[in-house]
Amino acid sequence: MRTLLLLCCLVPGLLAGTVQAQSATQPAEVNVPIAWGPRIESEVFTYTTGGDTYQGYLAHNAHDETPRPAVLIVHEWWGLNEYVKRRADQLAALGFVALAVDMYGNGQIAEHPDEAGEFAQRVMQDWPAARARLEAAINELSTHPAVADVGMAAIGYCFGGGVVMNMALSGMPLEAAISFHGSPTLAARNRQEFAGVVQIHNGAADPLVSEEDLTAMGEALQAQSADVEIINYHGATHAFSNPDATAVGEEFGLPLGYDAAADAASWQAALLLLDRTLND
Repeated sequence: MRTLLLLCCLVPGLLAGTVQAQSATQPAEVNVPIAWGPRIESEVFTYTTGGDTYQGYLAHNAHDETPRPAVLIVHEWWGLNEYVKRRADQLAALGFVALAVDMYGNGQIAEHPDEAGEFAQRVMQDWPAARARLEAAINELSTHPAVADVGMAAIGYCFGGGVVMNMALSGMPLEAAISFHGSPTLAARNRQEFAGVVQIHNGAADPLVSEEDLTAMGEALQAQSADVEIINYHGATHAFSNPDATAVGEEFGLPLGYDAAADAASWQAALLLLDRTLND
């Protein structure tokens, strides 16, 4: 009992000493600054050419008061759908002003591969008209208050990848042209020198892109003085960067498939190139 009483008397004193020791070593109050992350604002971006109206999707960081470089994004053959808008939002969050262009007019979106093929073929068979609508988008975008006057870049997916490669072949004013699983169709006839960088991300298992066509596109771009880089991704097929590709391929019986590794690697390489060509 005497031992128990002794412990009861000692414990409060020990606890008080511990509290005092902790209080003595308590750090001074620190005010940690809290910064805002990006707040993405989007808007319908309208431009006209040849009497037709086109409705793109523009995204930028509303918290950024400094004008930033612009990147055009050219959609898949389906049209200006939610996937390409998500890519625009991603680029906006990373400090770019992103414009997903409308290549079909009035924001048309195909619901079936046959319709998508018709839309895409119509564009690629009349490259001068396609170039005119891209120039209209570039000219209108350059006047936007959020856009810095440091040059632009363009990225494209599938059909859009073919479009940006032909933008480079046409000598359009771009610092970089980046294609993701693009169709290497040589649509531009009046080819001009291109001083920028072309980066082509290709699925090595893509049955819709032949090695001969890919090589021919690379050689044609080099002949126009472009700095060309072609990256093949082992096992990746067509539309490998789109998380919806596998389901769409199964629905319509198309050789499409998402590949997370190829998506991540190609996106990282593209971002590094955009940073090097637009931010430096």
